[in-house]
Amino acid sequence: MVKICCIGAGYVGGPTMAVIALKCPKIEVVVVDISVSRITAWNSEQLPIYEPGLDDVVKECRGRNLFFSTDVEKHVAEADIVFVSVNTPTKTTGLGAGKAADLTYWESAARMIADVSKSDKIVVEKSTVPVKTAEAIEKILTHNSKGINYQILSNPEFLAEGTAIQDLFHPDRVLIGGRETPAGLKAVQALKDVYAQWVPDERILTTNLWSAELSKLAANAFLAQRISSVNAMSALCEATGADVTQVAYAVGKDSRIGQKFLNASVGFGGSCFQKDILNLVYICECNGLPEVAEYWKQVIKVNDYQKNRFVNRVVASMFNTVSNKKIAVLGFAFKKDTGDTRETPAIDVCKGLLGDKARLSIYDPQVTEDQIQRDLTMNKFDWDHPIHLQPTSPTTVKQVSVVWDAYEATKDAHAVCILTEWDEFKKLDYKRIFDNMQKPAFVFDGRNIVNADELRQIGFIVYSIGKPLDSWLKDMPAVA
Repeated sequence: MVKICCIGAGYVGGPTMAVIALKCPKIEVVVVDISVSRITAWNSEQLPIYEPGLDDVVKECRGRNLFFSTDVEKHVAEADIVFVSVNTPTKTTGLGAGKAADLTYWESAARMIADVSKSDKIVVEKSTVPVKTAEAIEKILTHNSKGINYQILSNPEFLAEGTAIQDLFHPDRVLIGGRETPAGLKAVQALKDVYAQWVPDERILTTNLWSAELSKLAANAFLAQRISSVNAMSALCEATGADVTQVAYAVGKDSRIGQKFLNASVGFGGSCFQKDILNLVYICECNGLPEVAEYWKQVIKVNDYQKNRFVNRVVASMFNTVSNKKIAVLGFAFKKDTGDTRETPAIDVCKGLLGDKARLSIYDPQVTEDQIQRDLTMNKFDWDHPIHLQPTSPTTVKQVSVVWDAYEATKDAHAVCILTEWDEFKKLDYKRIFDNMQKPAFVFDGRNIVNADELRQIGFIVYSIGKPLDSWLKDMPAVA
């Protein structure tokens, strides 16, 4: 029986290994992590991450050929294929701070693999890593090899949170990069054989190591660029009276462009986009390509501008102050159908409003109060370190209350900010919400999910990103 071990039981490792176990019943799959609480959760009825369909997959395989364990060294030693899916946070100090990826956890994983291995191993990069990481890992393993052969493969994930299980069942492509040597090609084929049990052959792409590593960064940069492009257009639409939804629809009808990732919003979030672009910027700078670095930096600048623009619009519309005003925040996750809050635009929007002394009442169906308080007090990039290295008892922001009901959040509020496109926010009884709010009552729709005309008829003053401004907003322009 082929044995697979995955180091790291997070958003990538857990779902990916669960689907491999489901689709490959003859392979034993063990997910290992040093976090006792995380492994305990994977072995419980309440999984540590929310992802539609994940529960069913885990329950079908767990205990059969899918196992979760904290005995990292034992299972790494026994494995034929070791996936490494550890954190690669952005460095906060030292060389490349604020841009370069911190490979501390990757390096310690590689050294541990070298220490415990007694048989040949295929080591697979599953985390998002900077180009040439494989070469560094290869050096650590070969210099500590004790006669054992290692092959390093890059197998980046292209999952979208909220649809990860379906993405794993029916991937656009599976990308495997390896050395173009006989041993390297053999390792690539071994991993290809795993995926081939459910993925059509034409969707399994093989490249050299560097192409696979760079393809992941490039894909995320291109997607983020599309969001920043439509968000830049949304500002122009507001200034001219155009409707960004109509503009995006017309542009997306061009078959060369297509319609995906053209929804204007308060900004992009998630664990990958900003981190990967910063990484790309750093690699460009290190390779003497400042113009290319500057190009990709602009994608992040526009994203930050969009979040700031939203906060400015809220404050300007409400007589240029939100001090001591209750503002309901609907949605904190970076997008619907996930509880993930990493780099969610809600963090910057909330911090901006708190900076003007607003009182926030936050509701998200999947994010806990502990997580929200942690996110609002944590330093930038600290979220990407393993959970056991994060503060255990976050400082509480006194101006923030977290509630478990949208109607409770909006009661007596001066304004509602919609920051995540949860389906339930489209179906709320806005007449009931309006009746229980302070007047004038504002709705700032950061996801363009409500019918602004219907809300205006109820009595709301409505701001929708990239849509023609109603007269109130024109009279109180937001300064940049």
